[in-house]
Amino acid sequence: MSCPDCGGDLVSIPVPADLQQYLPGDAPGASVCRSCLALHPETEPPADVPDLTRLDSAIPTADGAAIPVVLLVGLLDSLAMHREEITALLERIEREGVDPLLVLDRLAASYGEAAHVDLGRRRRQLEQLL
Repeated sequence: MSCPDCGGDLVSIPVPADLQQYLPGDAPGASVCRSCLALHPETEPPADVPDLTRLDSAIPTADGAAIPVVLLVGLLDSLAMHREEITALLERIEREGVDPLLVLDRLAASYGEAAHVDLGRRRRQLEQLL
């Protein structure tokens, strides 16, 4: 499958039940674009979580932090609409022992303008929210 936003390859992931509330739509999983990091609903996700560090080495290796990071990045297109979800995901990522703002810095450096949102700008806005 290809990303409807940029045409890049998608990586499908299953999303645990306790994180599905952060998904767009009612799908049981998500697909994230390797090229722009856009998040899309996935109706038939795989059973196992793939190695998300294939997206970027900034993505944590532990699924407990990796999936929330992917969901967080996917929701950054609208801070106003997703403020509660973003705040909850930031807290969850921190509880997993990962600095989410550092991850965003590294993703911004890797993806630059190719990302579906300006990750550097969003990172600064998140810092103001916290």
